[in-house]
Amino acid sequence: MKTFDNKIALNLDGDVEVSIKGFIAPIASMDPNFHEEWEALANLRVAEPEKAYPTSVFRAFLPDKPVSVGDSWRIDDQGARALLNQLQPNTNLDMHINAGDSSGLWACLRAYNAEFADILFRIHATLALEDGWFTPSQFAGRLVIDRVKKSVAFFQMRVPEGTLFDVNWRKQKDDPNYFYTTGGGVCPHIELLAEMPDATQETEFTTSIAREAAERILIQRFYKWQQINWVPLEEASEIAQAQQKPIHAISVDGPLADEAC
Repeated sequence: MKTFDNKIALNLDGDVEVSIKGFIAPIASMDPNFHEEWEALANLRVAEPEKAYPTSVFRAFLPDKPVSVGDSWRIDDQGARALLNQLQPNTNLDMHINAGDSSGLWACLRAYNAEFADILFRIHATLALEDGWFTPSQFAGRLVIDRVKKSVAFFQMRVPEGTLFDVNWRKQKDDPNYFYTTGGGVCPHIELLAEMPDATQETEFTTSIAREAAERILIQRFYKWQQINWVPLEEASEIAQAQQKPIHAISVDGPLADEAC
C-alpha cells in the first residue's frame, strides 16, 4: 500500500447542531424465531427517530494530533456512546461477549483535499435489551469534515447491509441457573444518518486511498489474525511445495471478521 507523509490536523469548531435520523427496521427472520417469542426483540425499534447533537459530540471521532491518509486512531467512547444511545440506550462498548481483541472503536483518514477530509470508522458494540443482548456484526461509518468551516459536512453510521447479528436471551429469567440461549439472523436496517446531502459527491480528493484499503486498515485493528497473509488452498499448495513447508489449514463455519456468531 502506498504511504503518505503529509500530515493534516482535523478540527471542529462551534456549537452548530447536527440533526441525525435513526432507523431500526423490524427483524424479518432468524433462527430460532426469537423475534416472535421475545417481546424485547420483537419490539426492537430506534429509541429516538431524530435528535440534534452539538458539534462537540463529533470531535470524539477526530485524532488528537495531525495524521496522514491511512493513519488510524481510537475513537473516544463518550461521544460514540452518545450517538449509539439514539438507537438503544445502555449500549455496551466493552461487548457482552468479547473474544479477546475484538472490542474497540477505530477511525482512519481515507482522503482529503483543501476543502474536505473523509474519515471512515468501525465500532463494535452490543445493544442491551430486557433479558438479553443484541449484537450486530459491526457499526461502520463515515464522517466528512469541512476543513474550511471546521464543521460536519456528512455523517453516517450503520450496520452494513447483509451482515449478521446474534442475540443472547435469558429465556427463563426466573431460573437463576438458566443460561442464555443464542440465536441469529441477517441484520435489519440499522442506521444513524445526518440530515444533509453528501457534500463530497462532486469532489475530487487530492490525496486518498481506496475505501477497501481503509476498511482493511480498520479490520486489522480489531483482529490480529487479519494481519496474516492468507492465501487460497490451491495457491498455498504451490507455495508449500516451493518452500518445502507444511500447510496450516483452518476450516470454520461462520464469519470471523465481525462480531456475529
